[in-house]
Amino acid sequence: MALDPVLQGFLAQMAAAPGPKMWDVTPKEGREAFVALLQVAGPKDVPIGKTEDVSAAGPGGPIPLRIYSPANVSSSALPALVYFHGGGFVIGDLDTHDGLCRMIANEAGCTVVAVHYRLSPEHKFPAAVEDSYAALAWVAKNATKLGIDSARIAVGGDSAGGALAAVTALMARDQGGPKLALQLLLFPVTQIGGETHSMKECAEGFFLEKKTLDWFFGHYLSAGADTSDYRISPLHAANFQGLPGAFIMLGGYDPLHDEGEAYAQKLRAAGVPVRVSDHSDMVHCFFYLQAILPKAHEAVREIGTALKTAFGT
Repeated sequence: MALDPVLQGFLAQMAAAPGPKMWDVTPKEGREAFVALLQVAGPKDVPIGKTEDVSAAGPGGPIPLRIYSPANVSSSALPALVYFHGGGFVIGDLDTHDGLCRMIANEAGCTVVAVHYRLSPEHKFPAAVEDSYAALAWVAKNATKLGIDSARIAVGGDSAGGALAAVTALMARDQGGPKLALQLLLFPVTQIGGETHSMKECAEGFFLEKKTLDWFFGHYLSAGADTSDYRISPLHAANFQGLPGAFIMLGGYDPLHDEGEAYAQKLRAAGVPVRVSDHSDMVHCFFYLQAILPKAHEAVREIGTALKTAFGT
């Protein structure tokens, strides 16, 4: 399917804009550029019942969390999504994804706990993985105090955050919990260093570019890192049995498309229920573009429906 025409126009504007590419800037400058993009294109003024900034104890110090309680929900114990933001393990934070987390909380009628794990290159792998699992364990342990139903906790994330969600699901299975209701994998990184058809065909010009991925991963991993480690490349995990069901969202013009599809195939082969939502005319993480792209709204509604189904609400 051809690229969505509204999206095509936005990408042409981005390409014509002056300024350096992501791979030519420092991590600090990359973070500032991501903030600027989402200020223009991201969701605006999304109402929410309540937000609260807290922290969980982590292996490297306190882990900042932001808890979103949806509007117009009266239940005392809500299901919860523990959410890991995208940004290549280098950029992104609680504020860049604030609007999206509000939308997901409202659409799903659930609590969302957004996690700001340690970023690279200041904190290289496995810091982000360690923080993500520690945050999940903290939420489960403190579920009653947080007004969360401990029997209905999901993990999710976009891009690099999708990788962290997949890895935490594997870790939760292998390390005694918590038992998860769903893994919500949005345009996930499932392998680092692999070559796929989509990585070659969508290497440049489609929002996320291969050179940007190389820049991200170069900051994330130390020299000589074993990219077959499942905590880096969950696609290489030895065993996919016993994992929670998955909802996987993909974009047809995303360099990560094929590795996301490959992850779905691995899960299915292990008997894990999987639903793939493949938007063939879209790019990586198009659901960021709430102020520009009508289909971005539809994507968040679809995410909300997937969570409601998993939570039985």
